[in-house]
Amino acid sequence: MGSLRTTASSRGAWSALVGLARSCLSAPSFSIFETLMAGWVTAPGRRTITGMICAADPEGRRAHDAYHRFIRAGRWSTNALWKVLVVHLVVVLAPEGTLVVDCDDTLYKKSGRKVDGAGSFRDAVRSTRKKVVYATGLNLVVVTLRVRAPWGAQPIGVPVGVRLHRKGGPTTLDLATEIVTELASWLPERSFSLCADGAYASLARRGLPRCALTSRMRRDAALYQGAPPRTGKPGRPRKKGERLDNPGEMATKLKDDQFAAVRVDFRGTERDLLVWSRPVLWYTTDPDHLVLLVIVRDPQGVMRDDFFFTTDLAASPGDVASLYAGRWSIECVNREVKQCLGAEDPQSWKGKGPERAASLSLWLYAAIWTWYIPNCGTTVTWIMRPWYQKKTVPSFLDALATLRRFLWTERISAMSSDGPLNPKIIDGLLDVLTRAA
Repeated sequence: MGSLRTTASSRGAWSALVGLARSCLSAPSFSIFETLMAGWVTAPGRRTITGMICAADPEGRRAHDAYHRFIRAGRWSTNALWKVLVVHLVVVLAPEGTLVVDCDDTLYKKSGRKVDGAGSFRDAVRSTRKKVVYATGLNLVVVTLRVRAPWGAQPIGVPVGVRLHRKGGPTTLDLATEIVTELASWLPERSFSLCADGAYASLARRGLPRCALTSRMRRDAALYQGAPPRTGKPGRPRKKGERLDNPGEMATKLKDDQFAAVRVDFRGTERDLLVWSRPVLWYTTDPDHLVLLVIVRDPQGVMRDDFFFTTDLAASPGDVASLYAGRWSIECVNREVKQCLGAEDPQSWKGKGPERAASLSLWLYAAIWTWYIPNCGTTVTWIMRPWYQKKTVPSFLDALATLRRFLWTERISAMSSDGPLNPKIIDGLLDVLTRAA
């Protein structure tokens, strides 16, 4: 259990990380923000705002209305909070090279007829190819930075931007464009590699700054050769060349010996696959530029052929396959921020409250990984259990438990008498509190 105790330097690092928000908030607002973040981490039950208050401010130093008002109508900007965190975490977690970012939208379920910004959207978790299920909630467009942790394994997604998609407002493509453009303005010396599923394929025509897009291509996509050179004859020049087979037809005609064998990084493990590529014009997605079509085939014939494209024509087909496989990290973010941080729990319904609460849950998720990876990433911070004898890498729950232990230790020490505390009792109590949720 001694391995779970955080050092003084890591404790100071967390305080400094939360302190980044000081420049974005007034002194009273920062005090509320700091208390809410501590309560969000340490709350043993649902992460409602009152639950956070009970965990972090049990003495009632401040009226509970102040916390609700801070979320709902406080004079502060979520974009400013994101900027200070993103600039810091990029220096800490990805100091050089191209930044690989992933984009997706997710549904935060909210019940009630008067939740500001909520609507009826497709529930990706419960929907299938044959049946679409809808649910009421907040539809969020999220962009995450893909990070390689010191312990290896699959990459980790760290949120770096979020927007609320409202019915009748900007589309999810518009919001994704806003986030990436904003990131480029915050990080003017960095280039980006954006990975998204097929719903965001049209970002290829958006002219994202210093950004190459990798996405999935439809099996029946209408493809063409590039536009032929001008003939000098009157009239508008042709914008596309001869029609090509669609990707599905191409794959049917291709034999295995026409593919190149590559070893692909598949979520932290290596897998042997076959790849084939060629430049094409996907006119309906981007009528002005060629993209690189990549067909990926399983040499064992178990999985169906997959079709991807990238706007980087110089990219290696194997790298494209690895890049898209790593997109799974954003799916882990969407699951863990709801299951481990209770992102859907805060009961703020009016004004900016629902959107801000959702954004803060992702901000906190990013802050925890930004604190944990450099400070605890090379040590074992979990208790070895009989059912996890082969566990070698930490999960987000381990990072959260480590931070909880630190915050609960400070809380218990502050409330204790001057005499020495019984370490057996304290360790047992902390072990329970760090896993309570």
